[in-house]
Amino acid sequence: MSDFFSKLMGHEEEVGQESNLKHKEAPFFVYVLLLVLYIGSYIALRLAARNSGVMVPLGRARLPVAAFTGVFSAISNMCLIFMVVFFNRLGLYTSAIILLIQVPEIITKMISQHDFSGLPGLFSNILTLVVILLIYRRNVAIEKYRVFDVERYRERQLYMQRLFEQTATALVNAIDAKDEFSQGHSVRVAEYSEKIARELGKSEEECNRIYYTALLHDVGKIGIPEEIINKRGRLTDEEYDIIKTHSVAGSRILSEISENPYLSIGAHFHHERYDGKGYPEGLKGEEIPETARIIAVADAFDAMSSNRSYRDAIPPQVVREELIKGMGTQFDPMFSKIMQHLIDKEVEHMLKEQKVAVEQAWNNNLECGRYRETFTDGILITPNMTTVRFGFTSKGSSGRQAPAVILYDSLDGAIHAGEKSARDANYFEYCEIFGDGHVERKGARNMQVKTVRDYDSETRPAGVGEKVSYVIEAVKMKDHVLIRIKEREKVIEVTVALPDSSRFVFFSLTGEDCSISDLNVSKAEKPVSESYITRIADEVSYINAPVGDIPNLQIDGHRSECSDGILLTDGMKITFHTQSLPTARLVWHCPYVVLFSSNDKKVNGQNYRELALVRIDGESSNDDPGSDNRMLISRIEDFEGWGAWKRANRKGFDCELKFERKGEKIITTTENMGLSIRNITTIKNPPEQIYVALTGDQCALTGIRVHRD
Repeated sequence: MSDFFSKLMGHEEEVGQESNLKHKEAPFFVYVLLLVLYIGSYIALRLAARNSGVMVPLGRARLPVAAFTGVFSAISNMCLIFMVVFFNRLGLYTSAIILLIQVPEIITKMISQHDFSGLPGLFSNILTLVVILLIYRRNVAIEKYRVFDVERYRERQLYMQRLFEQTATALVNAIDAKDEFSQGHSVRVAEYSEKIARELGKSEEECNRIYYTALLHDVGKIGIPEEIINKRGRLTDEEYDIIKTHSVAGSRILSEISENPYLSIGAHFHHERYDGKGYPEGLKGEEIPETARIIAVADAFDAMSSNRSYRDAIPPQVVREELIKGMGTQFDPMFSKIMQHLIDKEVEHMLKEQKVAVEQAWNNNLECGRYRETFTDGILITPNMTTVRFGFTSKGSSGRQAPAVILYDSLDGAIHAGEKSARDANYFEYCEIFGDGHVERKGARNMQVKTVRDYDSETRPAGVGEKVSYVIEAVKMKDHVLIRIKEREKVIEVTVALPDSSRFVFFSLTGEDCSISDLNVSKAEKPVSESYITRIADEVSYINAPVGDIPNLQIDGHRSECSDGILLTDGMKITFHTQSLPTARLVWHCPYVVLFSSNDKKVNGQNYRELALVRIDGESSNDDPGSDNRMLISRIEDFEGWGAWKRANRKGFDCELKFERKGEKIITTTENMGLSIRNITTIKNPPEQIYVALTGDQCALTGIRVHRD
């Protein structure tokens, strides 16, 4: 981040100088050269001592051996000085060792043999060492000054960084404050844009540039009247034209920052569309700057995911579907797919957090006034038994004298009272169950109430202000739910037959003129057996049709059922009839194809390796690091849009999958309802046998046939 801000403030060169202040390590060849020179100098000195009168011919002249030894010694000492000058501390230590290593021998000779031939060399070495020490002290003083200067520069850099961040944030907050429904919008768009950039493999500097460009993308709204920004309901054409001016106005404001012209790109182009129908320039495809295409996806995602004056926030599943619908028209397909991937990861993270929260505790206390005025958070009922413990206190004789359990389904796991928000969240209510055994059936097929154990003769009903402990157990198996309510000695069991197996079931607690306290939730680690709940209605089946080469599949939830593996061969085809279930409401409620390997030919079997997951709506994914998937999608002339595609799924159609295996590549192709899909899976070290399995989400597959050449 500091490098980014140094460039942001125009200090690239100063940052580059900092690296010269660090101690350098001498290359290995310097040590070798120094050692050779030193050994040569030392040998020459010994020869000079023994042959002080020997003359060596050099051309027509004759020079004494001592002259050559002096040259060697001088070169060696110069190398030592060179090391200290350029390699600082490391050179000092090395030089001192080499210079002083011969001192004991010279002194010994002087005392024992009265041999003073090495004395000049000793004085030379000592003089060299003194020079080296002086140079080193000078280097240390210079370095201290430079370090101080760098620290002062860094402090100034951090100050400029904080000033930039605070100024940008203050400006953004001022803009967001004009719209009561967009608090934090710019920061969230910046964070999403940065995440997309990181998924693309952008450098740290590029990610930071995109972050701040996105942060300031709506700066032009500072000049839009608040009565237009906060208007409830649809804008008039004139008002919309005024809103559209914020792109050019923002670009004009940010273009004044001449050192960072890229900041204006997001403001100017973030409302351009990939199909060329956007504003203000009407640019198309890659004519739109890449940063603006990234911001456009992030901006649309946050706008749909946030509350607005005219609607509540849209659930993430619906937002994801809108991003799919906008691929190639409103959004760059690549950035839209990355945003979909981020949504999937965020939803998965939210579900994990929700699971942790459920295992720890719920909302500790709930005060209820009018009936169904307040609710606890929704908890998903699964085949793993969920147990809720709480205290119930009635505050008035006019209210209901027991808590109520609401069973429902919705995209966001919450209860919706408003008609529009209920429609957006696909809210569906099954029933109400009261602690005293009274029930009200709504969307459930059937309900059965059984009192397992009643109060004994000495137990009286709880009075006003008296706290009573409740334990509620809830479990789901396919299309049946069992709710068991325990209040002192009394135990009531309510069996609920759902309309089908594909819906989710959440339950929330509420009441009337009462207090619900000390809530605690736990979930069993293992699921109950299929026979745990006694059936009160026949199982709903959508696969009562002729069977092909393998059994028909009814897939009630995401990959809840899967066919056995079919050995993949080159030129193989698989045909089947597909029909989405009545509960299907999203584009990806359709068949999936899994390419995998395992020892037992089963998905998630022994030594399982998933190579690809291909959906016939045109998406692919895999988590295997040894395989890569590239999806190629084209829309044929008869593609009438995603609405028509979903309607065709509900009616049902025949599907054909084709497979080619060419060494490390597997090519999967299909064409349906105006979509032509070609997925290329490239596998490193491919297993000898690869299998194909069919699965999906909320769909029924019948008449499955395998054709081989």
